[in-house]
Amino acid sequence: MSIFDHVQDRFARVQQEDMSLEEYLALCRRDPKVYASAAERMLEAIGEPNVIDTAKDPRLSRIFSNKVIRRYPAFAEFHGMEEAIEQIVAYFRHAAQGLEERKQILYLLGPVGGGKSSLAERLKLLMERIPFYAIKDSPVYESPLGLFSPEEDGELLEHEYGIAPRYIKSVMSPWAAKRLKEYGGDISKFRVVRLYPSRLNQIAISKTEPGDENNQDISSLVGKVDIRQLELYSQDDPDAYSFSGGLCRANQGLMEFVEMFKAPIKVLHPLLTATQEGNYNPTEGMGAIPFDGVILAHSNESEWQAFRNNRNNEAFLDRVYIVKVPYCLRVSEEVKIYQKLLEDSSLNAAPCAPDTLRMLAQFSVLSRLKVPENSSIYSKMRVYDGENLKDTDPRAKSIQEYRDAAGVDEGMQGLSTRFAFKILSKVFNFDSLEVAANPVHLLYVLEQALEREQLPSEVFERYLGFIKEFMAPRYVAFIGKEIQTAYLESYSEYGQNIFDRYVTYADFWIQDQEYRDPETGELLNRQSLNEELEKIEKPAGISNPKDFRHEVVNFVLRARAQNNGMNPSWQSYEKLKGVIEHKMFANTEELLPVISFNAKASKSDQKKHEDFVARMVERGYTEKQVRLLSEWYLRVRKSQ
Repeated sequence: MSIFDHVQDRFARVQQEDMSLEEYLALCRRDPKVYASAAERMLEAIGEPNVIDTAKDPRLSRIFSNKVIRRYPAFAEFHGMEEAIEQIVAYFRHAAQGLEERKQILYLLGPVGGGKSSLAERLKLLMERIPFYAIKDSPVYESPLGLFSPEEDGELLEHEYGIAPRYIKSVMSPWAAKRLKEYGGDISKFRVVRLYPSRLNQIAISKTEPGDENNQDISSLVGKVDIRQLELYSQDDPDAYSFSGGLCRANQGLMEFVEMFKAPIKVLHPLLTATQEGNYNPTEGMGAIPFDGVILAHSNESEWQAFRNNRNNEAFLDRVYIVKVPYCLRVSEEVKIYQKLLEDSSLNAAPCAPDTLRMLAQFSVLSRLKVPENSSIYSKMRVYDGENLKDTDPRAKSIQEYRDAAGVDEGMQGLSTRFAFKILSKVFNFDSLEVAANPVHLLYVLEQALEREQLPSEVFERYLGFIKEFMAPRYVAFIGKEIQTAYLESYSEYGQNIFDRYVTYADFWIQDQEYRDPETGELLNRQSLNEELEKIEKPAGISNPKDFRHEVVNFVLRARAQNNGMNPSWQSYEKLKGVIEHKMFANTEELLPVISFNAKASKSDQKKHEDFVARMVERGYTEKQVRLLSEWYLRVRKSQ
């Protein structure tokens, strides 16, 4: 199918379908979805979730405490927002069931750049997917069921068409009441159309923004008189009225109120009756206008706090369903957000050195976390990302302990994703000759940006501390490991030898037996074995060696049973793999002749250097980055 056919088909699919009222009621009898509420249609558009038992995944089990969680494909791009999305879906589920939520304003509360507007846009997009039925030509897209009286017609409609009484609660609009009078009470003259909600045409979807406090009035919500029609109709005639307000356009759909609490309180009053009674008054002396839709509002916490602390606003507070949308607090999910943002830009094809996005994500998350007592904030960040620190940091607490101590407001402050992406843009464009990103440039750009932000001195020092104490030292270790890994030709064999020796020593140490080295004949007692094991464990920071040794030996014994008595690969056990890498890369002096970009003394050294650069390029670096990062690493190591 060509793009032209595709667009033509989409246009044809969303065109109005015209039918009589009798045909509409017959359709209602066959399919209850025909008269579904806005919340029910939204729920259908969201679809069924993927149910995940986190107990089956060690990392997820630590993050979600072994709970069963639901992830909705409709919100797949919203990383790290499981809780907020679940609350939003719960709102629509309860509203669809006719519970109190159907009378409440869905209110997204969160910091700037936290994703509130993106969630609102996604909800409006989802609302467009499912059609609804309205009286033909009605300026407020009212339901045909509004033509019936719930008291007098409700029982008959339920008996004949299976329509539950709760769907016949809306009032008839002034426009429909005038048409009914013209038809002499013959409702069969009304036609019904099937419509698709549309953001573009403002059909059942609208967006309202706060205007100037001095001149904004309720007409932005309820409409106003069209002065051009006053020559033909009286001022209180429905045909002289312009049903252009946000509530008028969003009936049977969704109205988004941006920065709602920045609007004057007088402007918000129609929302109270629209949500509680299902109708609101126009500016002229006409009857009430029906509203059977969802009101979605969002603003920052400062506006909400000011609004909540004003006792004059108490009527509103009980009618708001708050969903907190904090910043992402999981590093791996924050990285996915950056990757998504990069995919939508031309930087998607630009080289990005390993660990660049992760470092930026760590900095962003650290800025959002509350500092824990008796524990490192860096450890807290790692625990929030699902890491197990039992062997490396005995002072680290469980994720629930950290959350309980931090309170419900964690993630509502800190550096926004928007700020982080601006940093990323500068990093990619830092070198005028190569559009690429690397962590060394990132560290520099971050420091410069923090100085320009004019943050309070306490906050500035804290953020700078994240760079100096956590990010830079750990990147030295990371790039050192990358360089040494690319350098070592006998990497795998060397690692396997250390692995086999460690397992042998640990096994004899556990059994409290002496070990005789078959090659040298040297006899090692339990103390000597312990010293040899510690040479491998200490550089990696193993805090509980006894448990660690038992764990490793048990793993290897099980693996041997399935591997004809042979030891598994040294890379097969993640914990020990990290320990061995620390051991292998402790010495850097022998690397200098090969990794430096100075003139080489021999062809052999030149060949080794070229092989080293090639292996680094394979690992995701550009040749220019290899030089920059190698020289930076050597310079930093020399100064330590």
